[in-house]
Amino acid sequence: MRVKTFRIACIPGDGIGKEVIPAGQQVLQALGQHQPTLRFAFTQFDWGGDWYRAHGAMMPDDGLEALRGHDAILFGSAGDPDIADHVTLWGLRLKICQGFDQYANVRPIRILPGIDAPLKRCTPAQLNWVIVRENSEGEYAGIGGRVHQGHPTEVATDVSILTRTGVERIMRYAFGLAQSRPRKRLTVVTKSNAQRHAMVMWDEIAQQISSEFPDVQWDKELVDAATARMVNRPESLDTMVATNLHADILSDLAAALGGSLGIAPTGNIDPERRYPSMFEPIHGSAFDIMGKGWANPIGTFWSCVMMLEHLGEPLAAGRIMQAIEQVTGNPALHTRDLGGQATTAQVTEAVCDALQAQGQM
Repeated sequence: MRVKTFRIACIPGDGIGKEVIPAGQQVLQALGQHQPTLRFAFTQFDWGGDWYRAHGAMMPDDGLEALRGHDAILFGSAGDPDIADHVTLWGLRLKICQGFDQYANVRPIRILPGIDAPLKRCTPAQLNWVIVRENSEGEYAGIGGRVHQGHPTEVATDVSILTRTGVERIMRYAFGLAQSRPRKRLTVVTKSNAQRHAMVMWDEIAQQISSEFPDVQWDKELVDAATARMVNRPESLDTMVATNLHADILSDLAAALGGSLGIAPTGNIDPERRYPSMFEPIHGSAFDIMGKGWANPIGTFWSCVMMLEHLGEPLAAGRIMQAIEQVTGNPALHTRDLGGQATTAQVTEAVCDALQAQGQM
């Protein structure tokens, strides 16, 4: 019997990340106990706000080298009320995403069993999306600056950069992902009516790449109209691709429509597999509930599902997803963001118990 051992770098980060990442490790360990061919070797990296206070940086200069040899990264959150947001984001999460060229940010959204989602006329079958976010350039390229600070003539710029290489590769990834899904449908989100240079190129490249995927039905939607379409016609959408900023906003709307930001996962993917990819819940550090046991760990567990799929373990991923759906289907196991009173530990224990029950079947 051949046993696979995956090396997972765990970076809890800040706030409730320190609660949900250990919960994710607990679930992966429970999976390994009942799937004898699978093992996980975890390495802890205590980077984040506390590291910044001690060392003046969110992570060490050689942090990427320390992560490079791992099969995947499980990340919690970056954000600290005592440190500027741009410092925490660029100093940790984006440093890893850009350093490892994780150019595809992938966020699945669907209504899980037992979740009371806001769209009352929407069935779970009508809201089953995946949003592909360009994760390396666009509005978050980091290009810009400030001059004459504190004076009436102060100027600040953030320059959005789209390259043909960057757009081609995210379009090709999105079309390929759409092709792999049952509906084979892709919506390209744009704003080319107002952004008449880069976004026009974005549209042109989408048209060009579409010829490589003749079986994918695709359309184009302005980002403002896309928000209304997500609410009014959710069944018309399946896979979406958008720029860094547009998809950042749309995916949070999508998570809320799915029931809660607490259940939503994401993967920062290097499709060429040159570097480890990173998986994380999207809920942020949520310092207001830190230490209370209120954090919803489902987003982390679903991120573990995405990680296992990326590592080529679809059966193991399916087992965790089945356990998640069994737990969300029980209102007594809903955390406060879902209108319940269950704690992080109770939800984690329930998912582990569900995995154990599968092993006994």
